[in-house]
Amino acid sequence: MNAPMSKLKIQETVSGNSGEQKGEELQCLVSSAPDLSHLTIVELSQEPAIADYRQAMRLANNIAAERFGEYMLLSWYDRDRDFESPQHASECHMDSAVPGYVDYGLHHGATVKVNIEDGRFVFFYMPVDKGIIT
Repeated sequence: MNAPMSKLKIQETVSGNSGEQKGEELQCLVSSAPDLSHLTIVELSQEPAIADYRQAMRLANNIAAERFGEYMLLSWYDRDRDFESPQHASECHMDSAVPGYVDYGLHHGATVKVNIEDGRFVFFYMPVDKGIIT
């Protein structure tokens, strides 16, 4: 299933010796939501609620270890502290439907997303392929 697309209009302006001239209007398709079709999404919530980021990360790491054996944590988000990794990944995504940590995980090989307490803590993982490590 493909993500819904919306049009982004770009007005191209050309500057020359005779001043500015407006060129033709360009249109680009911009994804309004990330394509998660290749991910396994694990949704978790528990009572009592997770105490903090460390407890959430232990839980998410255990899920990744069960699925992959060896794994790599690619990106994460902690809503309690409004922290993400890679740090500042969302700065380039201020007006985007896709937060930076999501975009980073998706474009760096994540195959599992662990979503704890409806987005309070989110983790993106990929397996480590022992065959490519030297």
